[in-house]
Amino acid sequence: MADTALATPPETKMDPDRTMSAAAAATCDQIVDPAVYADQSKLDAAFAKLRAEDPLAWCEPENFRPFWAVTKHADIMEVSRQNKLFTNGEREMLSYKQAEEGVYAQFGQPHLLKTLVQLDDPLHFKLRHLTQEWFMPQNVKKREEGVRAIAKQFVDRMEDLGGECDFQRDVALHYPLRVIMQILGVPESDEPMMLKLTQEIFGAQDEDLNRNKKSLEDRDVEGGLASIQATLAEFFMYFTAITADRRANPRDDVSTVIANGTVDGEPIGQLEAMSYYIITAAAGHDTTSASTGGGVLAMLQDPEQLKKIMEDPKGMSRTAVDEAIRWTTPVKHFMRTAQEDYDLRGKTVKKGESLLLCYPSGNRDEDVFDEPFKFKVDRSPNKLISFGHGGHMCLGMHLARLEMQIIYEELFSRIKSFELAGDPTFIKANFVGGPKSIPVRYKF
Repeated sequence: MADTALATPPETKMDPDRTMSAAAAATCDQIVDPAVYADQSKLDAAFAKLRAEDPLAWCEPENFRPFWAVTKHADIMEVSRQNKLFTNGEREMLSYKQAEEGVYAQFGQPHLLKTLVQLDDPLHFKLRHLTQEWFMPQNVKKREEGVRAIAKQFVDRMEDLGGECDFQRDVALHYPLRVIMQILGVPESDEPMMLKLTQEIFGAQDEDLNRNKKSLEDRDVEGGLASIQATLAEFFMYFTAITADRRANPRDDVSTVIANGTVDGEPIGQLEAMSYYIITAAAGHDTTSASTGGGVLAMLQDPEQLKKIMEDPKGMSRTAVDEAIRWTTPVKHFMRTAQEDYDLRGKTVKKGESLLLCYPSGNRDEDVFDEPFKFKVDRSPNKLISFGHGGHMCLGMHLARLEMQIIYEELFSRIKSFELAGDPTFIKANFVGGPKSIPVRYKF
């Protein structure tokens, strides 16, 4: 039984005189709506309105606890670099108020997991340090030959499919999955299960990916929470077995590092270990899949940009990768909670209030990006904010860039013609998402 003192999430203390601006009133329900994130033009319009009229907007969307929407690049950076002042532990992502209350009632804490995303220092730093060496640029570089071999396999798969395929479903989804599973030491035969479980977590708001479609159709928050817990239970069972194996038979993989990891001389806890596996397995491929496909789609929709990379795949791939990551912004937000009152953009954020860091908005900020609504394969400099900033900057960003650069080099150096063969579709998700389907026609 959870401690009754922790049975509900803390209420946000609001200034009685605080009200939503006209811009916030018009957009706050949109920027939390998973369906809007599947309609880029609608999302762009909502964030553009906020950046222009109320860049730090107090929002009170229906069914969510209120928060500040941080929509300017500079403000997202300012909040992100101050990890002691703005913390993750209380509220790291948007969640329905009823779901938050359900987690507190069952577990007496705000989260189902304790990943690097939910933790603050000093534990965050200590756990991050366990695997950080694996993802440093010099060690990622050592994997280039193996990653290139996998990329070639998937370009070969495209060629074998005979001139038409779904680029997202046939290539972009599976290529980064194969890479991160090899790093974890998960056998290829288990990749379909890993993909399914990952999609059930990140695609829980999408009717095609959700584990329990009825709960989504009925807007059953409790049923949705139960579905997430069932998915996590499958992850836990799988990685509990992995832990036992790696303790008995250590290998040169990240699973061995996690299974035998210690903090302050003591083995890391069961929940922390399981959470570490899950965030590595899931975030380690889903975000890269979204950016890989999102970049290809953007190039297919702009023949001038496609022509540039096809004429110079080696030269253009590096900048095209960062532009794809900016353009797609697979992680849509993280949240922070103020530990003290703080003045930002002429307003006072009160202690205990939450801030929504709106990464798609920061990546379209007119003050930072020239022609922000245009995809440019040669954009440089590119101050993308997709990987976050500060102490929580994405651990796997060097690996993601390497994977994408290699697949773009291999694909665009071989393909002779490339075009859309139908309408793309997108995942309905306000946390992590990107293309769901990209039907294409091509010649090698």
